[in-house]
Amino acid sequence: MKSKDNPFSVAKAEDSSGFLLWQVTNLWQREIRKALEPFDLTHSQFVLLASTYWLTLNNLEVTQILLSSHTKIDPMTTSTVLRTLQSKGLLQRQEHLTDTRAKTVTLTDQGKKLVKQAVKAVEAFDKTFFDALGAKVPQFNEQLLTLLNQKF
Repeated sequence: MKSKDNPFSVAKAEDSSGFLLWQVTNLWQREIRKALEPFDLTHSQFVLLASTYWLTLNNLEVTQILLSSHTKIDPMTTSTVLRTLQSKGLLQRQEHLTDTRAKTVTLTDQGKKLVKQAVKAVEAFDKTFFDALGAKVPQFNEQLLTLLNQKF
């Protein structure tokens, strides 16, 4: 398929890391959406709920900015999704005691109950999905962290 009109550097689509990542990401996200349907949560809502719970369990004061940084979801989207979760009665947002620009985030009892159930469903799916990698899961996670930690 070499010609002067061919801009591709790979001979086969399967040789393109970006294309493969895009395909795997779409497959994984589609299945995560199915796992979250019974909980009436989008994936972003789940990630923010689960991260709020995770950070709380690790004795951190959870703020919108911390959640945005932890999840890699931009601050405006984080705020919008948190507002939706608040309207569902799953969390509360309050003015920070010492930083008037910040909002603290806490889960309601209903939010804690729901996130515990949803985490079990997502982790069960993740185990099934990533079991195909076998003993290479830790190495795969290290490689993902390498990509995440790049500076552009």
